[in-house]
Amino acid sequence: MGDMKMKTYLKQIHPLAWTIIIGTMFGRLVTSMSIPFLSIYLTRVLEATPTQTGVTVAVSSLAGVLVSFYGGYISDRIGRKIVMLVSVFSWAAVFFIFSIAEHLWVFFVANTLNGLCRAVFEPTSRALLSDITSPQNKLLVFNLRYAAINLGVVFGPIIGFQLGSSESTFPFVISGLVYIVYGLILYLQFRLHHANLPVRLEVIAPRLREALMTTGRDRVFLPVLIGTTFCVLGYGHFSSTLAQYLARSPVFENGGQLFSYMLSLNAVTVLVVQYPLVRTFRNAPPLIPLISGNLLVASSLLLFGVAQGIVLMMVSVILFTIGEVLLFTMMDMLIDRIAKPEWKGTYFGTIGFNNIGNVVAPVMGGLLLSQFGAADGLSVFIPIALTTAIGVPFLLIAHKRLVIREKQHTESVQMGA
Repeated sequence: MGDMKMKTYLKQIHPLAWTIIIGTMFGRLVTSMSIPFLSIYLTRVLEATPTQTGVTVAVSSLAGVLVSFYGGYISDRIGRKIVMLVSVFSWAAVFFIFSIAEHLWVFFVANTLNGLCRAVFEPTSRALLSDITSPQNKLLVFNLRYAAINLGVVFGPIIGFQLGSSESTFPFVISGLVYIVYGLILYLQFRLHHANLPVRLEVIAPRLREALMTTGRDRVFLPVLIGTTFCVLGYGHFSSTLAQYLARSPVFENGGQLFSYMLSLNAVTVLVVQYPLVRTFRNAPPLIPLISGNLLVASSLLLFGVAQGIVLMMVSVILFTIGEVLLFTMMDMLIDRIAKPEWKGTYFGTIGFNNIGNVVAPVMGGLLLSQFGAADGLSVFIPIALTTAIGVPFLLIAHKRLVIREKQHTESVQMGA
């Protein structure tokens, strides 16, 4: 009976939504073949310092933070189709720039453009998924997209390592070609389904200042934003600081290979634990999973510094991933719960500023590696773990304020009744 029901749901999913879900899987497969190895490539081949590498990796997130608030807004104004097609073909061009780059400044420019393309394409594709999916299927479609991302990342890093991503820019050519194919299929799907796409009649997009004032006055949202920025900071060290540390560490011989296995284990663990964790914590107060997630990520970062062998590294990855799932799957549910209905888009847009953590992480990690070197894991990872844990007091404040707010709301409803 359940299978029949599932088949019915899957049949109701719009062909364009399937294109985005499958495109997302292949997109993540090819980008996880190349982008995560960027810091190892810059360190080994271009002999960049850890700080230079950190800044070059961080610029992608910085560009994303500056643009993501407006990525969905632009598509509200001029239409999803144009924004998605322009950004997907531009993204393909960016990968070709990576593939021919020989100087550090070219990688810096290419990674800036990479962040811009992602910050425009991703929110627009999520908005289109929302437009073309009926309310009862939305959770299924967004979970399918999240699973597609992780399926891509299960195989991408291992293929990337086999293709020599830590010593060559050739895998970027494959990424570029895949994005061209993705763009062409999207173009054909838009033409085929032009008639039955929803027309967006009028959109009142919030001004940035107004949005910041509304969210800034929210006594629950502000500590959530600050607390999750530290969570994202901890998460950001995985693909930047840890990759460089393994590539330079005298303890691990094949650091690049080990890192590719760790990325794949991270994605497999997400696929295994996501559903049980969401079910377990579904009815818990929404800040409890976020606090647990932060503590797990901070603890696992400390273990990365302690680990002298592969087994403890892999255990640390599993702990890190459980923390990551608790943080990122529950964050959306929390924002949904605390946002005023008419400002939901704004709250979701503003929480994106916590990606400042992703900007700071590679730079901070690069400075620590320059200062202490990869031979001294604890000196690098203790400050990283402690700064991640700074998020906990802010999340506790938010938790207390949310409990009081919801209690007052319940009492006022009862009084009114």
